[in-house]
Amino acid sequence: MGGECRYEIAQEAYVKLALHALKHRSSAVNGLLVGPLPASSSSGAAVQIADAVPLSHAHIGLLPSLELALTQVEEHFRAQGLGIVGYYHANERFDDNELGGTARKIGDHIFRYFPQAALLLLNSKNLEALIKGKGKEPILK
Repeated sequence: MGGECRYEIAQEAYVKLALHALKHRSSAVNGLLVGPLPASSSSGAAVQIADAVPLSHAHIGLLPSLELALTQVEEHFRAQGLGIVGYYHANERFDDNELGGTARKIGDHIFRYFPQAALLLLNSKNLEALIKGKGKEPILK
């Protein structure tokens, strides 16, 4: 394993995860990132994030519902030649820009199956600026 992974996120995926976080601003939200799985782990190829699938905006740590969601998303997108390439998370508190233990565990679980997995944390400060029409900074960390 060497080198850095590059990620490219489609506009549709970016908008979906932003709207999910904006709709549930007082709750932690999370979801899966979907894209084509690279044929090999070539260092030059970027991981494509084609879509975002919102999972929840409460009870993020419930394992049975998370396992069911992972299975359903995999089954649904497999027919399109896509797979789970990452996870996104936004904290419920405006001033909390750290990735919590549950989010790390979910990211680690996805990483076991896809070593180039993206783990995205939405920046609450930039998200709030976006709401007020003053945001120009990316909302992803």
